[in-house]
Amino acid sequence: MKAVILAGGLGSRISEESHLRPKPMIEIGGAPILWHIMKYYSHFGFNEFVICCGYKGYMIKEYFADYYLHRSDITFDFSADNHMTIHSNVAEPWKVTVVDTGLNTQTGGRIKRIQKYIGNEAFMMTYGDGVSNIDLHALLARHAASGKAVTLSSIRPGGRFGALDIDDENETVVGFAEKGIEDGGWINAGFMVIEPGVFDYIDGDDTIFERAPLETLSAEGMLGVHKHFGFWQCMDTQRDKGQLEAIWAGGDAPWRVWG
Repeated sequence: MKAVILAGGLGSRISEESHLRPKPMIEIGGAPILWHIMKYYSHFGFNEFVICCGYKGYMIKEYFADYYLHRSDITFDFSADNHMTIHSNVAEPWKVTVVDTGLNTQTGGRIKRIQKYIGNEAFMMTYGDGVSNIDLHALLARHAASGKAVTLSSIRPGGRFGALDIDDENETVVGFAEKGIEDGGWINAGFMVIEPGVFDYIDGDDTIFERAPLETLSAEGMLGVHKHFGFWQCMDTQRDKGQLEAIWAGGDAPWRVWG
């Protein structure tokens, strides 16, 4: 099963860094947050990625083109016909497809543009700016048992996020609330499983996935939820980045499940 990562936004709320690089390439502990997300998926056996690029997407392409240079010790021997030796290289079991999905394309449009790389199969999907310790195997099992078109992970962080109205008995999202809810409601944390039929709910580049497609699926009773009571943190602002850096530096980051 492929894992799709949305990595094309402008990252305007963390412009202190995003004016230099796309937000998924902002580093936590010396590695892009995108790398952290991919290492997490890989731990659960999901090693084929489709990355939806936009703003400064060439930097993501260059990162993977030079992955060994970023992750290994290198000897450059200019006395021997410019010979290069890679030492202690880490060979990831990854297949990575990096797709230019447009500079101003909305989230739904980015998903629609990678349809040809997904084919007629279900896929994982998350945002390129958030880490968590969500059990991806449990998420997939919940989705498989539900018969829903989409199962999204949901967490309860408090204010500043749009909240979900959840039917607990049927584990279904039945509505959405405006941002600014301060009652500790459940929110969309990404880390979704999506059936290929959802492509039909997306009109084009201007479609915001979290609005018309998900709202329509919710109205049809086809939007499932996997509640997560553990760690989740997005990197919207410089303050968020500082928090993630501190957690990583503490040596016990909840999302660091790989060896």
